[in-house]
Amino acid sequence: MPSVMQSLSDRYEAVIGLEVHVELKTGRKIFCSCRAHFGDTPNSCVCPVCLGMPGALPVLSDEAVALAVKAGLALGCRINRRSWFDRKNYYYPDLPKGYQITQLERPICEGGAVPIETSAGKRSIPLIRIHMEEDAAKLIHRGNETLVDYNRAGVPLIEIVSEPAMRTPEEAKAYLNALRRILSYMGVSDCRMNEGSLRCDVNISVRRRGDPDLGIKCEIKNVNSVNYVGRALEEEIVRQTALLEAGEEVRPETRRFNEDTGKTEKMRDKEGAVDYRYFTEPNLPPIVLTDAWMDAVARSMPPMPDEAAAALVRDFGVKPENAALLTASVRLTDYYTRCARATPYHAVCESLFIGEILDRLDRDDPQEYLPPHALAAISALMGEGKIVSGQAKRLVHLAAESGEDPTAIAARESMLKISDEDALLPYIDAALAASEKAAADYRRGKVTAIRQILGTVMRESGGRADPIVAGRMLEERLKN
Repeated sequence: MPSVMQSLSDRYEAVIGLEVHVELKTGRKIFCSCRAHFGDTPNSCVCPVCLGMPGALPVLSDEAVALAVKAGLALGCRINRRSWFDRKNYYYPDLPKGYQITQLERPICEGGAVPIETSAGKRSIPLIRIHMEEDAAKLIHRGNETLVDYNRAGVPLIEIVSEPAMRTPEEAKAYLNALRRILSYMGVSDCRMNEGSLRCDVNISVRRRGDPDLGIKCEIKNVNSVNYVGRALEEEIVRQTALLEAGEEVRPETRRFNEDTGKTEKMRDKEGAVDYRYFTEPNLPPIVLTDAWMDAVARSMPPMPDEAAAALVRDFGVKPENAALLTASVRLTDYYTRCARATPYHAVCESLFIGEILDRLDRDDPQEYLPPHALAAISALMGEGKIVSGQAKRLVHLAAESGEDPTAIAARESMLKISDEDALLPYIDAALAASEKAAADYRRGKVTAIRQILGTVMRESGGRADPIVAGRMLEERLKN
C-alpha cells in the first residue's frame, strides 16, 4: 500500500476531526441507580427508567455532572453555568425509549483544546464542545439474529467534538493518546477502548492545498483502538486522494474499518439533512452550577499529568519516559511517590518499580502488589550493596507473595551478597577449575575472557557473589 506521504501529493491535504464518546466513571447510570459495569450478565443491570418504561422518570446523577465538568476544566473549556438536556428522537433497537437524552442547544462545556506532540512538534487541537448524554444499548449479532443487551443503555457519556484541525494520522493518534491520558488521570473515565468506554468516530476529507472548502466528508464509525484509527485514516486518505486524482467525486458516506483486511468499507450513504426533531427534555430541570459547587469540583482535581510527571523528574530523578508511564493514573503516581519517599535510592526504586511491579498493578484496583515500604526496603538492600540485581528482582515477588519483611526473607533465603573473600574463595577456585581454556586465554592477553569465569562464579554462588570483589580476586589469581 502506498504510504500516506506518497498518496498525499503536494496538491492535497487531509482534514480530520474526531468525535470521541467517553463513558464516565460513575459506577451507576446517568438517570437511574442501575450498576454500570462492563462484562455483567446481559440485561441484568436494568430498571424501568433505563428500559424506557412508560411513566418512569429520569433523575440526573450529580457525579456524572461533576466528572463532565472535570473533563472540561482539564481541557480548558468554558463551563456553561446553566445548561440543559434535549431529546434526540429517532427509532433504533438499541434506544428503548425511541429517543436519546443528550445536549444540543446548550452543552455543559464549550471550546477548550487538547495539547499534542508529534514529530512535527507541539501544538493544540481546538475543541468545539463537550456535551453529556446517555449511552444506547449494545446490539449482539449472532448468525441471522440480533440480540440486544440493555445493560449499557443509560450509561453516562460525554461526547468530545474536535474542530477539523488535524491534518495527519499521526496527529489524530497523538490527540487520542493525550485525551486518554488526561481523562484517565483526572478520574473521569478508565478510557479502556477494548471495553468500549472510549469510542471514536472519525471524520475525514481530502482537499486541494489552499482550498478554503473542507472537502467532502466521510465518517468512519466506532473505531476501537488508537492504532486502528491511524490505519483507517491512512487507507481513507489513499482512497479519497485516488478518486480526486482520477477526476471522480468523493461521495459522503458512513464507513467502517475492517480490521481483518485493513480497509475501510461503505456502510451507507450519509443522509443529507436528518431531522431528529430535537426539543428540550421536559422531565429534567436545567443544570445550574453555583460558584461554591464549581470551586469544590476544582479543588478535588489532581494536577495535570504533565505537571505530575515533571514533579517526579524533579523530585526523584525519574527518567522522562518512565515519568510518563508513572502518570497513567493518580493512584499509580501516588503509589510510586510513597515508594520513592521512603528510600534515598531513587534510581534503584525506579528500576524495580518499572521492571517488576508496574505491569502487575491494575490502576483501578485499590489493592497493592507490594506495599511501598517493602519496595523501599528492597531498594535499600540493593542500593547499599547487600543484594545483587537479580536477587532484588526475586525478592520483590517473594515479599509480595508472603507479606514478610524483605530483609528477613533475604537472610532466610541466603540472598544477601557474599563480599567476604574467605567466603568467596571456594567459588573462585571452582570457577577457575571449570574454566581452564578461558583462564589460558586471559593469560595470553584476551582480557575479556575473565567475564566467562566471573559468570561461572556468579552461577556457582547462586547470584550472591559480589561481582566487584569476585572480579578483583579472579584478576589476582590469574596474574599470579
